[in-house]
Amino acid sequence: MKSPTEEEFEESIKELSEYKNRLEKEVVTISQKLKMPQSKIKSIINSHQELNKIKIILSKLYKQKENATSNLLL
Repeated sequence: MKSPTEEEFEESIKELSEYKNRLEKEVVTISQKLKMPQSKIKSIINSHQELNKIKIILSKLYKQKENATSNLLL
């Protein structure tokens, strides 16, 4: 199986980041409608299971992209 290209990593990172941002915005919007304090909203975002999974996946994608890029330079 062929390794992903740098462009494929960038596209995946971009799309996943956009999804993460939309999800965070949705959580904030709903929380504000419920008149929750800002500290509570931050707490909800920080403990949001799906957002945390996305952050982990993004971190792994960045590392894989770095490794793939550095391997090309060798």
